[in-house]
Amino acid sequence: MTTTLRKVARAAAMLAVILIIAVIAAALWYRSASQPAIDGTIRLGGVQAEVDIVRDAEGVPHIYAQSEQDAYFALGFVHAQDRLWQMEMNRRIAAGRMAEILGPNAVDTDRFLRTLGIRRNAERILANLSAETRAGLEAYAKGVNAYLATRKSPLPPEFLLTRAAAPEPWHPVDSIGWQTMMAWDLGANWSQEILRMRLSQRLPLDRINEFLPPYPGDPVTETRDYTKLYGDMTTVAGALAKVAAIAPPSLVEGMGSNNWAVSGALSSSGKPLLANDPHLGLSAPALWYFAHLSAPGFEVVGATLPGIPSVVLGRNSRIAWAFTNTASDVQDLYVERINPDNAAQYQTPDGWAEFAVRTETIKVKGAPDELITVRETRHGPVISGALPIVDRTSLDTGKYAVSFAWTALRPDDMTLQGGLKINHAGNWEQFLAGAADFNSPHQNMVYADVDGNIGFVAAGRVPVRKPDNDLKGLAPSPGWDARYDWAGFLDFKDLPQEFNPPSGKIVTANHKIVGPGYPHYLTSEWSMPYRADRIQALLDGAPRHDMDSFARIQKDDVSLAAREALPLLRKAVPRSERARAALQLLAGWNGEMRIDSSAALIYNAWMKEISSEIFRDELGEALMNDYFEHRNVQQSTVNVLLDRQGQGRWCADVGKPAGEKPQTCAELLSTALEVSLAELERRYGEDMAQWRWGDAHVARSEHRPFTKVDMLARFFDIRVPSPGDTHTVNVGRYSLRDEKHPFANRHAASLRAVYDLSDLENSRFIHSTGQSGNVMSPLYSNMAQRWVDVKYIPLKTRRAEVEAGSLGVMKLTPG
Repeated sequence: MTTTLRKVARAAAMLAVILIIAVIAAALWYRSASQPAIDGTIRLGGVQAEVDIVRDAEGVPHIYAQSEQDAYFALGFVHAQDRLWQMEMNRRIAAGRMAEILGPNAVDTDRFLRTLGIRRNAERILANLSAETRAGLEAYAKGVNAYLATRKSPLPPEFLLTRAAAPEPWHPVDSIGWQTMMAWDLGANWSQEILRMRLSQRLPLDRINEFLPPYPGDPVTETRDYTKLYGDMTTVAGALAKVAAIAPPSLVEGMGSNNWAVSGALSSSGKPLLANDPHLGLSAPALWYFAHLSAPGFEVVGATLPGIPSVVLGRNSRIAWAFTNTASDVQDLYVERINPDNAAQYQTPDGWAEFAVRTETIKVKGAPDELITVRETRHGPVISGALPIVDRTSLDTGKYAVSFAWTALRPDDMTLQGGLKINHAGNWEQFLAGAADFNSPHQNMVYADVDGNIGFVAAGRVPVRKPDNDLKGLAPSPGWDARYDWAGFLDFKDLPQEFNPPSGKIVTANHKIVGPGYPHYLTSEWSMPYRADRIQALLDGAPRHDMDSFARIQKDDVSLAAREALPLLRKAVPRSERARAALQLLAGWNGEMRIDSSAALIYNAWMKEISSEIFRDELGEALMNDYFEHRNVQQSTVNVLLDRQGQGRWCADVGKPAGEKPQTCAELLSTALEVSLAELERRYGEDMAQWRWGDAHVARSEHRPFTKVDMLARFFDIRVPSPGDTHTVNVGRYSLRDEKHPFANRHAASLRAVYDLSDLENSRFIHSTGQSGNVMSPLYSNMAQRWVDVKYIPLKTRRAEVEAGSLGVMKLTPG
């Protein structure tokens, strides 16, 4: 090499080193500069008096204000400091404005959400809220906007990576819109209606009722034979499947959440204990954000939702409360008949009526704007119009459109107002007054207070279906027939409720919460009672309980679903040595879904394959791919294996030539075992002893939207091996439809809390990630392993204890 070339090479190497150092220095600067200020004094317009924000050792803000409005202001400020990107995404989802920052791939979802009109309805809700509630929303929005106006740190990295503009000012409507989207996450009966309509194209009614069986012990809900009703609606069914594919996913697959309470008679302290773990889709950052608000006459602490100015789940100085999803049927689809002589009209019981029509513009990053026309009927928005033109042409030019009725799409939804009232409640009567305003989603609210009372109310707006409604909301209804219209809503006094039950115990886990004597129809699609039965058994197993015993219940990973199925699986005849070894492992296994269990992995893989083998041939690939979920196949699979009422016939392979001997369930079990073991070997190696449930069942807290970009997902997603399954108290639900990561835990206890009513300061909390939404913060994922281990953090309210080990104190002063 010549001297000149050597000099050039040295210069290039030096330049490369300098560039690397510059990049590292810039990254280190950005990491430091992007962290929120947590010390010092900031002068702000909008705050009325000095507010102290003490960040405890976990980064939880404890807000000490001189008025309630200033406390809400400060909450908006810290939410924006720690979760700005999450808030930006939340409000864009509700407004149907994702394509503005994510481009054409988000247009379909925007079109669906604009069709629903979430933000438009939020504007109407705002006008109907009390002056006090509006003042709280305004104060919160001012706090968010004060941060946006005064921030000196760079925007979170997501804004840079997506090249999104700086956030617009926050508005109270943004908070209401996100409240509605939470109701969407917790209510998805409409998808089951679509499933039944699609099943009706392939199966007779009795087979549909076997595939989607009634709750254990209940008779089949009597309906008309809707397979005949949909005879000429194949196009409608196909269109609805496409609509469901573009809608935001709901987070209720399998449904989840636990709460329970015992009275002082069953506790070591002589005062009630209360536990809660709401099950939702795991996300990074977590859905929840812990905060404490303190002002004269106002003290509340617990889990907040960034974007909403209240403690959604938590406690004040006198009461604690806990929610689970009731999952009542609060959504109905209506097939609307279009006037063949005038496509602007649809049929009603009183004749033809005009569609209400509006036009909206969707702005798309890197592409032209998209203009959409939204139609509404007397039932609600026409969701079939949310499809791209190419997909809806055959439907719109035909006979029908499909509209969507939902209790949350009403201008008198007072849910956010109800939440603020609950924060202030000091006794059962005041709590019920707040619950009465809580309209959507329908929630099982369990209550405990320092006076020793426990209570339960299933609060929410539930449609009244007429006695002659012979579809019961289970399948899409003819929109022109008045018998399928809602006849108002159940009165609050008629909703399930109890106070200080004689048993001294209350348990809800999405199971059937009403007995045969309850006179009103809520739903016939309750979640299976495995978790509720296990909680009840663990409560009954000790004469007295304390905080540690409640924590052990939250940690419990015994699957009663597995214990129910195991005797059936153990009868399988092995066809290979590896199958024999697998059966030997299962012979000594008790259904515990531990991280280190190989038996748990074998069981879940085998059950997945069994369910697929049983139903795929009858349903077809499309239906199985779209609706292969635990809530659809768990009970029906067990019924088939038990041959209840001859249901073992599902094991026969309908694709076999006529005259061949039908496949038996015993043969299917053996085949499924071999297939599942071969797949496990491919994924985890040949040594069965080294297989671990936790290696397959990794809790994946996924970032929106970077989880879809592999290079970014490895930095932004949070992944931790986890125990549990879909049916354990310590839940870890996986998707049967996920082929890439078939057992990944995507839906779990997003939050855990245990409340001690003898001393509320002893209460314990944890959520699934950390307080910060900034991937560069040490508080981004610092709770994740403790969450998996079912450990907790304290959330104190007394300032001296809060300040011990605090990270900083910030003062907000009037500017």
